[in-house]
Amino acid sequence: MPSRPSSTLQIVGRKRHIAVDTDGRLLMVNLTTADISDSAGAQATLDAIRKRWPWIKHLFADAAYDRLKLMDKAAYLQFVIEIIRRRDGQKGFEVLPRRWVIERTFGWMIRWRRLVRDYERRIDVSTAMIHVAMAGVLIRRNAHP
Repeated sequence: MPSRPSSTLQIVGRKRHIAVDTDGRLLMVNLTTADISDSAGAQATLDAIRKRWPWIKHLFADAAYDRLKLMDKAAYLQFVIEIIRRRDGQKGFEVLPRRWVIERTFGWMIRWRRLVRDYERRIDVSTAMIHVAMAGVLIRRNAHP
């Protein structure tokens, strides 16, 4: 599936929907074209998480995933989703509980040159590169505890 242009940025791109555990280890990655909504991409990720890890019950997400259709799907799959929101009136960056785990994982991923930009033509190759990058992170963390 080739990349499609983003409706707002007018660039060709992809969205990365990832699920990590509380230590930041990659559980699931779902790459979609940029014109797919966050909610639609997350629904596919929820299905994959339920199939691969049926014992997971509680998920954390940011406000972009607070959509009725997604919450209905999560309830159907017996997930409890906790939405992490900014405080009212917050300006600028502030570390939010649990949300920093996913942001840190994205930071680890983009330390790999091929993940800084979308160099790959195919989504499966991009997904494989994310898995290779995160395998490198796991090896480094286990080798130097």
